[in-house]
Amino acid sequence: MQRTSSCSWVKGVLEMFAARGVDVPAAVWRAGIDPVRLENPNERFGADEVSALWELAVAETGDAALGLDRELTSKYVNADVLAFAMASSPDLRAGLRAVARYMAVVSDAATFELLPEGPNAWLVLGSVGNSRPVPRQRYAFGMLALVTTCQWVTRRPVEPLAVEFKFARPPEVQRYHEAFRCPLRFDQAENRMLLAADDLAAPVPSRNPKMLAMHEHVLRERITALGNTSISYRVSEEIVRRLHRGEPRREQIAASLALADRTLQRRLQEESTSFQHLLDEARRELARKYLAEERYALNQVADLLGFVDQSNFFRACKRWFSEPPGQYRRRIIAQPANEDD
Repeated sequence: MQRTSSCSWVKGVLEMFAARGVDVPAAVWRAGIDPVRLENPNERFGADEVSALWELAVAETGDAALGLDRELTSKYVNADVLAFAMASSPDLRAGLRAVARYMAVVSDAATFELLPEGPNAWLVLGSVGNSRPVPRQRYAFGMLALVTTCQWVTRRPVEPLAVEFKFARPPEVQRYHEAFRCPLRFDQAENRMLLAADDLAAPVPSRNPKMLAMHEHVLRERITALGNTSISYRVSEEIVRRLHRGEPRREQIAASLALADRTLQRRLQEESTSFQHLLDEARRELARKYLAEERYALNQVADLLGFVDQSNFFRACKRWFSEPPGQYRRRIIAQPANEDD
């Protein structure tokens, strides 16, 4: 399925680019995007389209740390009604749980989890649906956007205890320290940020149960309009979140959705699909993502897709792409950034 980001989010990013001197109309044209689409508030932009815009902006400014500016991030991040739902939540933890539930409204090309670590919690940010490498600037901007949004919602100086990134230590690491103001680790398994229990429990000054109910109603309507309410979609999302930790079992996914295993099987059958089919599709989608990034060795890709036996991964790639993974990687990396796979 095509993974996309909302028009409001993309326009906020483009406004941030413009503030840094980027010729936005030229970048939009060079990315192969019809500028008329930006005038439609219901428009959505593909994962690779957004990455292309970031690549062009970084190249034009020569700023490898583009987006690592708290003032610009807080000014131009536009999470639309999702931000208002956070601002109506009882505390920050509840607001972040709303982000996990409704992230697809802003972008279903992004994944977000809130994972406990003792009394604290990791905010885990990922991506899916891209066939080309995601610029590291996108990940860093997304993480900083979480920091500034948490501060805006709570009206207090929420600061992470630690931030980890999947990419290698960048030359401009000092800019990262200035932006995040906490210990940083690179070459990690996930992009994630650790928040303290006191910050998570911080009450939201603008909390309002009636407004929260109204915002969540709007968010559910938008999720429905995107077609993201089916049980097959929800199962696929859970599979994507878990695969890098090993092949998930159907019973585990059913439990995470508060369903009995037999009920999950029946509901998937009603949607003319199966758990095994969704698992295979999720692996195919993630294979496109990981094979587009040369930093992952083929055996690492097999592990990230939950394959115990690497030969099964090779056979799956020949079935998905009609060629072995190494050959597919060479072909996709040679493609222009705005060419469809």
